[in-house]
Amino acid sequence: MKKISLVAVLIIMVFQFSEVTAKNYKGAEYRTKESFLYGRFEASFKACGKEGTLSTMFTYFDGTAEDPWANNKWNEIDIEILGRYRNDVQYNTITSGSTNHVRHQPVNFDPALDYHTYAFEWTPDYIAWFIDGVEVYRQTESFVKTVTRAQKLMFNMWLPQWTDWMGVFTEQILPAFTHYDWAAYYKYSPGNGNYGTGNNFTFSWRDDFDSFDSNRWEKATHTWGGNNSDMSPDNINFKDGKMILSLTTSSELGAGDKKAPTIISARAINETKVQVFFSEEVEKASAETASKYVLAGIPETKKATLLDDNRTVELDVEKIDLASSPNLIVLSGIKDKANPANSSVTLAKAIIPTPKPKFPLKINVGGNDYNDFIADREFKTDTANYGYMEGSKISSVVDVANTTDDVVYQAGINGLAKYIVRVPNGRYKVRLLFSENTITNTGIRVFDVYIQGKQVVKALDIVKEAGLKTAIEKVADDVLVTNYMLDIHFAALLNTAIINGIIIEQIGTDVEEHSSVPTNFQLEQNFPNPFNPETTIRYSIPVETRHASSLQYVTLKIFDVIGREVTTLVDEHKQPGVYDSQFSTLNSQLSSGVYFYQLRVGDPSLRSGHSFVQTKKMMLIK
Repeated sequence: MKKISLVAVLIIMVFQFSEVTAKNYKGAEYRTKESFLYGRFEASFKACGKEGTLSTMFTYFDGTAEDPWANNKWNEIDIEILGRYRNDVQYNTITSGSTNHVRHQPVNFDPALDYHTYAFEWTPDYIAWFIDGVEVYRQTESFVKTVTRAQKLMFNMWLPQWTDWMGVFTEQILPAFTHYDWAAYYKYSPGNGNYGTGNNFTFSWRDDFDSFDSNRWEKATHTWGGNNSDMSPDNINFKDGKMILSLTTSSELGAGDKKAPTIISARAINETKVQVFFSEEVEKASAETASKYVLAGIPETKKATLLDDNRTVELDVEKIDLASSPNLIVLSGIKDKANPANSSVTLAKAIIPTPKPKFPLKINVGGNDYNDFIADREFKTDTANYGYMEGSKISSVVDVANTTDDVVYQAGINGLAKYIVRVPNGRYKVRLLFSENTITNTGIRVFDVYIQGKQVVKALDIVKEAGLKTAIEKVADDVLVTNYMLDIHFAALLNTAIINGIIIEQIGTDVEEHSSVPTNFQLEQNFPNPFNPETTIRYSIPVETRHASSLQYVTLKIFDVIGREVTTLVDEHKQPGVYDSQFSTLNSQLSSGVYFYQLRVGDPSLRSGHSFVQTKKMMLIK
């Protein structure tokens, strides 16, 4: 996994720790007994979504009697979902010497809100990753040909120690869970298969995780350097056709949740809006009871709205005097989604103000204050108003061509995943500043950049486009922010991404009051379910393009259990928003049983970020 890179740490990884070194937190790892050479690996799972945690699916060579593990034999292929991100899936191939080949893949959904099918194909010539059947990223570089050792398929949930990678962990978020629905393996059979890319794969097995299959799987009991948790078999549980991997304290093992929600933070977005962030997902009715939220000196809370992460409640209040550092009191009775539900006690939290930026906002990324550029910082906790996520600072004293602001282009951040800036809702012009000061050849560093989920820079090779030690600027002319957060996402194609500076200009505030516009695609479970004869399917279409009025092409279809189309409920362009679609069997001959409904947005053949596909199951009972 990504941050395990020191030889001393790597050697520790293959040994179990003794009870003397037992850790305060317990994770879980489920691994196959068999090792596989090439193939397509698939699983459907819902990630944890809590800062500091990691939900995974990966293959790993852990050595054999004939071929013992060694650092120079490292072979690993990863799908890692960091709980700190709500729209990102990390891919990584790790080769000899713990060499990482990382891609942060932007996605247009929250991996913690629902199940998605994640897959990768491993062949002698390429490694490719898929989400919901759509290929989103492929590696074909020379290092792929070094991934030649048979590997076990593994799933785990653990607590990395590196806050620069994982964010800041707090025990308040425990227990935390990753839910796995099923896993499958397809053997690589070029020219003789019937599945996957080029029909080059053949079905071998599938596990629906109804129970522990001790013939195929084993429960890990080890830990390793850099992991703040031990792997405990007690944290692998099977319930309702799902496997649940848990991250817990050492005294609260298992998949149960007996802890009531608490407040992680309360932030004043502006003088009339406060966002309350809970430690876990909360139940809608209790969370949206406005009378439960009391602000000192404010007559009443006018409205409470649970946002689409199911953990943040946005309060509409009378004007707040932010200079007085007011406190928020949340009265008892906020429920979580456990069964049975846990109810919160009365909670208090100091409200963090969000200063309104002065535009144009100029950030010397990786550097200090310089002229009208402000110093950089790391976006580590909820107290931050801007900063980078992951990566490290770089600097070089060189003359940079095509600029008079050499100081800005001499500093930067290398290997970052995101840059976050809290801003008022509105429209912005964003200028991204780059200079390549170390790599001299083309085709060595290539990366994409997304802003608010929209790709604004594709396959940027700074040396190829501008040359060495030369300033280059990329501009996004009209960026729409509807959730008070400007999200700049960096996705490496080769090597790592870098940036030296950011300039943000405000060009409009006409969407300031429209924070209810969805920020993620979402297909919800139909209700009621089971149903007879009617049910409602709700889905959300976010602002994904530059203008709030932009249309997106949407289809919503019903299929029977063997994949035959039953009916089409939606087949048209839609504005961003939340929609309810009705499905009725009153005038049909449909029999009782399982049916599937599928939402598609845009052309499903496009790469993730420009299309969305999700399928859910429902039950008709007559």
